Amino acid sequence: MSQLAVDAARLPRARRRALGAPALTSGIALGYLSVVVLVPLAALTVKGVHGGWHHFWQVAWNPEARAALELTFGLAGAVVAINAVTGTALAWTLVRDDFHGKRFVDSLIDLPFALPTIVAGLTLLALDGPTGGVGVNVAYTRWGVLTALLFVTLPFVVRTVQPVLIELDRDMEEAAASLGASRLTILRRIVFPHLLPALLSGVALAFARAIGELGAVVLIAGNLPFKTEVASLYVFQHFNSDDPTGASALAVLMLIVSLVVLLAVGGVRRWATRHDR
Repeated sequence: MSQLAVDAARLPRARRRALGAPALTSGIALGYLSVVVLVPLAALTVKGVHGGWHHFWQVAWNPEARAALELTFGLAGAVVAINAVTGTALAWTLVRDDFHGKRFVDSLIDLPFALPTIVAGLTLLALDGPTGGVGVNVAYTRWGVLTALLFVTLPFVVRTVQPVLIELDRDMEEAAASLGASRLTILRRIVFPHLLPALLSGVALAFARAIGELGAVVLIAGNLPFKTEVASLYVFQHFNSDDPTGASALAVLMLIVSLVVLLAVGGVRRWATRHDR
């Protein structure tokens, strides 16, 4: 028997159990991830490429599908850009400012999480539709889809940036101000580098939610091909029209593009935090 085996045999039983605990928990975590995520994605991929790759590209890259993808990722990009600015501004206001009704506003941020998305779409349609009371009709337009996506993605950037602002040491900002740094310089050189990793995480979550959202847009979009039909509506419509192969093919293409974008965001996040490791 080797010396390593002898030393392992001499370890107390509790210690040996502790040494095996990480492997056990890793196995459970990977098994759960496989059952919940990897196996369904593999099944979707097999379904999407069932007729071969040539047929896959014919189905997933036809003019209607391409228009739906372009609209989806274009709107998702706009949502990300708007949320990056407004979400950070809202988080800053909630952390750095005191005003009446602050707790109410802070609770209101989480409303899109609690509200069923189909109810959100119905609410927006009642407010901004042809019979709405605000005098603005964005129903069945791209502006209406953008509004719905902004509503459901609002909390992501706010809730990822807010804790970082709470923990941020304000002594550095005060020291920089005492040395004559302007507010813009303090924001750019001190605050923003600390916020960037959290901001990128919130942006990635908002992007993922925007490209896959269905409930909030199904009513206000109207599902007009080449105009307001986003990818999720395309998949939903073709699946209900006895075309599961076409729906699966576009879903697989969405999965590939989304994975590339999320990996790119993750790469930027790792680059931004390279000095922290």
